[in-house]
Amino acid sequence: MSGYSSFRWTSSSRSDVGNERQVNEDACLDLPSRGLWVVADGMGGHAAGDVASQMLVGKLSSIDSHDKLSEFVDDVEDRVLEVNRRLHDMSIEGDDPKVMGSTIAALLTFDTHVVSMWVGDSRIYRLREGELLKQVTTDHSEVEEMISQGTLDAASALDHPAANVVTRAVGGLEHVYVDLELDELEDKDRYLICSDGLFKDLSEEEIEELLGEGSCVDASNALIDVVLERECADNVTVVVVEFNESAGE
Repeated sequence: MSGYSSFRWTSSSRSDVGNERQVNEDACLDLPSRGLWVVADGMGGHAAGDVASQMLVGKLSSIDSHDKLSEFVDDVEDRVLEVNRRLHDMSIEGDDPKVMGSTIAALLTFDTHVVSMWVGDSRIYRLREGELLKQVTTDHSEVEEMISQGTLDAASALDHPAANVVTRAVGGLEHVYVDLELDELEDKDRYLICSDGLFKDLSEEEIEELLGEGSCVDASNALIDVVLERECADNVTVVVVEFNESAGE
């Protein structure tokens, strides 16, 4: 919790290796004391995806508090870019270069606002009273580019051969651009940060229903439990955050 905000928040996180993988390349950060929540998904099929995701979470876990939203955003971005440089340098070392990369979706809060920051296809959703579930992030993926160009419809995207191909990742290239979205909070706003292992097996209608269940702990458990009852061929990670308006301190 934070005394300088007119909102209070609760959160819950859960990660699972899934039904087919042997290693969990996902990592998450549930840091309510700093108003920061992160999901990172190590690039499947590449070397040391779990190392890449853990490096991101580890770097962000030591973040300090800030007096301005802009400083908070800059600090998160600087840390992501630093990890990108380290991963890129590691990937080109030695005689057998290998890609070490990860997606990231981060949610941070300051005063009456939240900022979503992301690279890749891990997502952030918002559930607001009286509104349908909203996907805040836009995937950096080949299928998303095809959808935006009108050559592929959203219903066919998950089954497309390029469904797992991301066009941007931390560690993928020497330089990376972090997208961000600013949003003003409303009472009882609930946010979901997740890896692609969740929405591969759940429709948006199902996510909306499960995200609204009970407490943040109830919702995070419900989301993971339902996915595990299905194919769940990938790792799956969720962080649920709820904001409630208060008088402040």
